[in-house]
Formats: sequence, C-alpha cells, structure tokens
Amino acid sequence: MVRPSVKLGSAKLVVICVSLLGFALIADFLWASSSPSSSYFPRSTFKTSTIIIPKEKEQKKKNSVRLLADAYADLPAPQLVWEKMKTSPVPRLDGAAIQIRNLFFVFAGYADINTVHSHVDIYNFDDGTWGGRFDMPKEMAHSHLGMATDGRYIYIVNGQYGPQCRGPTSDTFVLDTETKQWSGLPPLPVPRYAPATQLWRGRLHVMGGSKENRHTPGLEHWSLAVKNGKALEKEWRSEIPIPHGGPHRACVVANDRLYVLGGQEGDFMAKPGSPIFKCSRRMEVVYPDVYMLDDEMKWKVLPPMPKQNSHIEFAWVLVNNSIVIAGGTTEKHPETKKMVLNGEVFQFNLNTLKWSVIGKLPYRVKTTLVGFWNGWLYFTSGQRDKGPDDPSPKKVVGDMWRTKLKLNE
Repeated sequence: MVRPSVKLGSAKLVVICVSLLGFALIADFLWASSSPSSSYFPRSTFKTSTIIIPKEKEQKKKNSVRLLADAYADLPAPQLVWEKMKTSPVPRLDGAAIQIRNLFFVFAGYADINTVHSHVDIYNFDDGTWGGRFDMPKEMAHSHLGMATDGRYIYIVNGQYGPQCRGPTSDTFVLDTETKQWSGLPPLPVPRYAPATQLWRGRLHVMGGSKENRHTPGLEHWSLAVKNGKALEKEWRSEIPIPHGGPHRACVVANDRLYVLGGQEGDFMAKPGSPIFKCSRRMEVVYPDVYMLDDEMKWKVLPPMPKQNSHIEFAWVLVNNSIVIAGGTTEKHPETKKMVLNGEVFQFNLNTLKWSVIGKLPYRVKTTLVGFWNGWLYFTSGQRDKGPDDPSPKKVVGDMWRTKLKLNE
C-alpha cells in the first residue's frame, strides 16, 4: 500500500519539475526576444549584471539623436577666441556693408520687423570706434540691397523700401565715400530684392534676387559700364542668366573671375490684403551651390559649400586668396520647419577650390556684416539664435566681434 503512494508522489514531483522548466524556458525566450541585441549576439555573451535597454526606448533614443543632428546641423569646427568690440550704434538685420581700407561703411537694415534704418554708420578698424553717421537718400531702399565698390565709390542697387514685407525698388545710387555726396545711375530694368551685385571688368553686374512678389526667384543678369561713380551707358545690358535665381547670396570677384555662392529660392511674402504688408511665411529652398564666370562667359559649377547657406550677401571677405564666410542660414528644422541659423566660419580656398570649416562664431547668426583688417576677422550685426540649444532666430543685434585669423594657404 505504501509503494503506490510513493509512485503518485514521484509523478507529481516530475510534473512540477517539468512545469517549472517549461516556465523558465518561456521566460528565457521572452527575455531574449525583448533584447535589442538578441539577433546579433549569442545569449551567452551577456552577463547577468548587464542592463538591457528595451527595444522601443532604444529606437526613440536613436531617433532623437538623428533629429537633433539634422535639425541643428552644427558642423565640427575648431574654437576661435573672439574679442567683443564696441557695439554698433543700432542693431541691424538685413543691412549692408562695404569696407574701404580701415573704414567700414554700414548701411540701413531693420531695427525690428516694423522699423527700418535710413542712415549710414562708419566703423574705424584702427581705433575701434563708430562715428560719422549720415543720412541716405529718402528714395533709397532700407534692406535687401545690392552693393559693390571700386575703392572710393559705393554702388547701391534696388532692395526693399520700408519695413515688414513691402515692395522693392528699381532705383540705383552712388556714394562718394570721400565727399559723402550721393548721385544716381539708370534704374534697373525691373525691381529686385537682394540681387547678387559686384563690379567686374569695368561693369556693374546685378543678377538673381527675388522678383516683385518677394518670393519668386529671378534669373535675369544685367550689367552697366561705370567709372568713377558715373554710368558710361544709358541702359543696362542683358547678360547670361544665372543658373539658380533667388536672394541672399555672396557675390565675389577674385583673380578676374566672378563667383556667386549659396543663397535660396523663395522668401517671406506680404500677407494678401494687409495694410502694413505684414510678412507671411512661404516655403524656401536653401542651397550650397557655387558658380563662376570667367573669359568664356559661361557659368561653371564649383564644389558646393559644406552645407546649405543663405543670408550671406555681406558675410564674406577675401583673405589670402580665400573667400571667408561667417554665419548664415541653412535648411529648416525637419519637424517645426523653423529657420535654422549657422554658426560656422567657412573658407573656400581659390587655389585648391576646397572648402574648410575653420571655426565657430560666438553664436549662430544670419546677415552678418564682415570685414578684415591687420590680421583680424570682424563681424557685426544680424539676427542671432535663441541659445546654444536652439538655432532658430530671435534677437536682432549690433554686436561687433573680432578674432585673429590665420589661414592655411
């Protein structure tokens, strides 16, 4: 009678052991399937003390890192030592500037979206002071200007007249920087916002920009023969159109070649029916393209910028046969679609046709006004970012900064 009861107890024990073993195997399977690395590494490679991140959390972490990089797009760059100089008399956005030897002529611009400047300030690189303010002509545009110089005369073309998103002008002006006297030139065939402008081979070249609605890119390219602040012709001559139209690009002459760098297609437009021409957002495409004209008078494509860059029409300077560009704007945030500012200093070596990222600015900023004097790179004004972790634009500034610049030739 005892043996049957013992057999029954053994059977129960076997069933319990098998159940426990099965439960353990199921648990082990579930644990392994939840591991993000279970398909890449054998189970035996993990120690019991290893902390495993759940697959969904790991995926979120990867996505956040990817989006952060895409959105903020800061490129690796060496740190530069920046020294803060005397602040500009007024803050400026979309202003213009021309350097003639040790003097830096700074024009117009927005103080804020509802207020524009209509005067010129002068910065002296030798003694680090601002002074010599004088007024612009009443008919002259206040932002989005095209501008070039022959070393004495400054030629000013088109631009936006007034605050918000008001219309462009076709008027052109000349400033004699020695006498501070203004004169005029034949008006451009049609008005333009922020056309690429430069003096090349005795002619004032104007190209691209935005058309009268402020958004549609213009492809037209005109030139006018000028000398000593005067026009030698009564009308502008049509030239080869630029491959990509649009505003906010750098235009540089070096080694008897004409370069056009960066820019965008599209811009803010006036809200239909708004009595103050209130700005409303439109889709923009920022590009890194670089084009060149030489003796053949055909546009040649050169290596693109390290990333898309716009709002750089006065953000450049020539140093040791290199074009140096400070700040600008790049592609929009991939989720919020907000504007993203650039905080890098770029070098385009005209000997090698190679780009380098040579430093970082004190903060990200667009529409900087850039000069170079006695080995120092200067920039002033523009619209800066909201902070180190937010590259979208916020405050319009008048800060003046400088850093000692040494370039590899």
